[in-house]
Amino acid sequence: MKFIKDDFLWGGATAASQIEGAYDAGGKTLTLLEMKPFLPIKDRTAIHFGGQTKEEMLESIENKKNLHYPKRFGIDFYHRYKEDIALFKEAGMNVYRMSIAWSRIFPNGDDKEPSKEGIAFYRNVLTECKKAGIKVMVTMHHFDTPYEITKKWGGWKNREVIDLFVRYAKVLFKEFDEMVDYWLPFNEINVAIWSTEVGLGVFESDFNSKSERNSAAYQGLHHQFVAQAKVIELGKKMCKLQTQFGCMVANITTYSLDCNPINEMENLKSQQISRWFFYDVVAKGEYPNYIKRNWKENDINVNIDEQDLKLLKNNTVDFISFSYYMSATVAVELSQKASGNVSMGGKNPFLKATEWGWQIDPIGLRITLNQMWDRYQKPLFIAENGIGVLETLNDQNTVEDNYRIEYLSEHFKQINEAIKDGVDVFGYTMWTPIDVVSASTNEMSKRYGMIYVDYDDYHNGTGNRFKKKSFEWFQNFMKTKEL
Repeated sequence: MKFIKDDFLWGGATAASQIEGAYDAGGKTLTLLEMKPFLPIKDRTAIHFGGQTKEEMLESIENKKNLHYPKRFGIDFYHRYKEDIALFKEAGMNVYRMSIAWSRIFPNGDDKEPSKEGIAFYRNVLTECKKAGIKVMVTMHHFDTPYEITKKWGGWKNREVIDLFVRYAKVLFKEFDEMVDYWLPFNEINVAIWSTEVGLGVFESDFNSKSERNSAAYQGLHHQFVAQAKVIELGKKMCKLQTQFGCMVANITTYSLDCNPINEMENLKSQQISRWFFYDVVAKGEYPNYIKRNWKENDINVNIDEQDLKLLKNNTVDFISFSYYMSATVAVELSQKASGNVSMGGKNPFLKATEWGWQIDPIGLRITLNQMWDRYQKPLFIAENGIGVLETLNDQNTVEDNYRIEYLSEHFKQINEAIKDGVDVFGYTMWTPIDVVSASTNEMSKRYGMIYVDYDDYHNGTGNRFKKKSFEWFQNFMKTKEL
């Protein structure tokens, strides 16, 4: 079977906090993600976002307990980016989705001037990508609110952080406009609701009640919606005409566990609150009625003024990007649960799952693409998709990762089918082209990449890169487009 779209973008995605290391280079400050230590995982299928007390995170600044903080070291991309981008080119990637760390540009969030060292680093990375003939999609905020923003401003629950973020975006547009093809203001913006620490830079332990916590989460999310709209408005004025601006949502595709109307209704409500709401705001520019009812019934209070609504309506995204790793089931009463990217769901008896309990559902990607195209009629981009596995190098210094080849191949086939269905999907970046520190569990041993990085969970190892079998498979796919 041949992939039918010649101009499709194929590549990989990474996040600054999971690859760069050099956490204090050029005056860079810590983010909340870099304040979380690695702790041995007792249950891989549990949800691991958050879980630390405020006191534990504050103790991490001086590290008096001598714990290991993996995201402070990443895979040393800061020093090895040329080597890694050369490998991306060798694999055949024609697009790279990367993130820029806010705290590397404005270490304190509100500095008078941006960091020259930070700007120089990203200019070097982007220059290397352009030399390699690789298009670039940049995420401006990938779960890495600077701790200084949390300390001084209270994170995204404070409306003034909007202006700080727009100021940061202005510097990125000014410095890197000609080098970036696509901009995403926020990664998986809906994570704000599931983890205020990860999504908003707000300590979960600061809240005294569920109502207070949820009100702050949605208020912080609203501020991010407004910030995204302002960034799009600014970018349209500052950037070259062909530059595109998108969103990024952690997509949660679910099915009713059975055909019981009660469970069908439960799934509809789940999809509205966990999925469609976020797309509706950024793609249609409107808060849907169902979220207003949800807020009213759950004592959630969000301050939204008329100017915010006009801004959202007038600055919707050019394209929709999303992560898709798995699907789940929904019912009023679930007897068996399954893990997922940002939330738990129900088990599906027709699907296999990874060691982390994420259910593998390639057809679900085709369903997702059709649903979103029918609903929004905006170009679609799959920003994250991949499989995390425990892996070690064999005697030939490679990994025979046939399971990854199968996973990628089956998802590629379903993208092809969606295009035949008439869906306008223009690109795909796997998570990830190279092993990285896990966002949620802080593991190096949860490996997603086509390229093996020789570090363990405590960063013992050489850090050297080795090609897995999937690297050669993808390289061949890019040459032949045969599925």
